[in-house]
Amino acid sequence: MTSSSTSPPARPTRRGPRWLRSFGVQVTAALVLGIVAGLIARQLGEPGGQPNGLTATLNTIGQSYVSLLKAAVIPLVFLAIVSSIGNLRRVSNAARLAGRTLLWFAITAFIAVSIGIALGVVIQPGSRASHGELAASDPGVTATWWNFLIGLVPSNFVGAQVNTHVDVANGTATATSAVSFNVLQVIVVAAAIGIAAVKVGRKAEPFLTFTDSALKIVQRVLWWIIRLAPLGTFALIANAVATYGWTTIGSLAWFVFAVYLGLAIVLFVVYPIIVRSNGLSIRQYYSGVWPAVQLGFVSRSSIGTLPLTQRVVERNLGVPSGYASFAAPLGATTKMDGCAAIYPAIAAIFVAQFYGIHLDLLQYLLIVVVSVVGSAATAGTTGAIVMLTLTLSTLGLPLDGVGLLLAIDAILDMGRTAVNVAGQALVPTIVAKREGILDLDLYNAPRSGEPFSDDVADAERAEPDATVDGGELEEKTSRDTVPQSA
Repeated sequence: MTSSSTSPPARPTRRGPRWLRSFGVQVTAALVLGIVAGLIARQLGEPGGQPNGLTATLNTIGQSYVSLLKAAVIPLVFLAIVSSIGNLRRVSNAARLAGRTLLWFAITAFIAVSIGIALGVVIQPGSRASHGELAASDPGVTATWWNFLIGLVPSNFVGAQVNTHVDVANGTATATSAVSFNVLQVIVVAAAIGIAAVKVGRKAEPFLTFTDSALKIVQRVLWWIIRLAPLGTFALIANAVATYGWTTIGSLAWFVFAVYLGLAIVLFVVYPIIVRSNGLSIRQYYSGVWPAVQLGFVSRSSIGTLPLTQRVVERNLGVPSGYASFAAPLGATTKMDGCAAIYPAIAAIFVAQFYGIHLDLLQYLLIVVVSVVGSAATAGTTGAIVMLTLTLSTLGLPLDGVGLLLAIDAILDMGRTAVNVAGQALVPTIVAKREGILDLDLYNAPRSGEPFSDDVADAERAEPDATVDGGELEEKTSRDTVPQSA
């Protein structure tokens, strides 16, 4: 007896023009719509001194998106560092590649901080700020070299800290505790475990295989979060416009201008010069790295952007996977041209000018040293506040200056993180090109599709379509094709 087989229903085809499905177009559209929504929310005002419904909704959506990114930070950092160090065992000349990577980190940081110092001296943002319109707020964090070094020593295996805040109202004390993680300590623990696993050798292979597998799982979760980036972009931009408007920015207009001018010079002048001087196409570099730059601008987190940064470095820019899996996580935690070079240089000069303090040549040199050596203090998630307090304390400048700049930190952090991410993708590309291991065909290939589209294709091909034929289960994989990111 023969049973007729029934063909499975065809998968629905993707509808809509390809440009509309583009991740970059979606994020750009969300930016524009977010500005419009923010202006509307600001016009609605604050009835009764409370945020209006639109502002509250935008803030909730935006903070929820940031919370999702932060939730994945610790497992991502730990697994990425362990896996990246483990992957070096598969790369020839691993020590040479690691040394060249750190050297280029330092070279680009030196160029960026030099530009920041020059802009601070020429534009004089601190002398142009209005003293009557600025009030310092509590920065909530103070960094010194001693505290930074002590902070590297793990207090426990996962770098967890419990902070308890006690509120006393009407004679009743209420204690609220929150668990936080010291990312620097997580990096130290992960690096130690990764190095130990490499030293153990063959017996550590199952552990490193498990780590690679776990990292892929965490990155898949991050991809789901990244797909929400247009929604997060819309809410975060709208809330920033609604909250700050132009009043606060106006009192610090020259400072904002100086920082963004420095960021633009590094991103659109310095990086292209480096790319071209190494015989690579500037257009291909930008088209390859732009999805990660956009997400960095929105998320304000180099660690949160790490999965996408590593993907474009491998799939768009042609860096070998073994090296990229080391360089990208390392860059996301230590490579900060925006947060750790341009911004603290201009901000330190701003604070000195604002308080009428003269800086001599030695102090300018200290700014350079702090920016090149101390960039790990930013750790990819803490922003630039820690780095700024570290710079100010090194120079002996008033830490109250940090509080003056907190009101616009979110606005500046968008541009800073975008430059950070662009630099984190640039260095492994340049090192790979100079070492002769860059896939030039992949680097120069036309860009199409969206980030992680090849993962989508793999997932779809892995989902079986079950059909019954003569009592046997026949599995067919999807034949749908999805444009790949490279």
